[in-house]
Amino acid sequence: MTASERTNCVHRARCLGVADNCIFVGKQPNIVDYLCASDVLLLPSEQESFGLAALEALAVQVPVIASRVGGVPEVIDDGETGFLSEVGDLDEMADDAAQAVDGPKTAPRNGETRARLSH
Repeated sequence: MTASERTNCVHRARCLGVADNCIFVGKQPNIVDYLCASDVLLLPSEQESFGLAALEALAVQVPVIASRVGGVPEVIDDGETGFLSEVGDLDEMADDAAQAVDGPKTAPRNGETRARLSH
């Protein structure tokens, strides 16, 4: 994330009144610690080559909400280990994130992700 992207994200969080619930940590040498404390990984990329971030999240049983781009659909089983949306469909991604965290038992959950990864 560039400095201007970070500034825009912080500004947007403040405008939405959620800044106190957000932590913008920047580049981290050990992202696993952050992933383990996460409910979901949101990956709203316009382009992705492989989807390494998604794979890292799944490795620690975190459902992934991502754009259907690049290699990401090869990593995420839509509706099983996460949710895929068209690029720019942030409303659907927000709904999917809410479902993954609070939704019905059919939503991808951490335990289900772990079970799928162990097979």
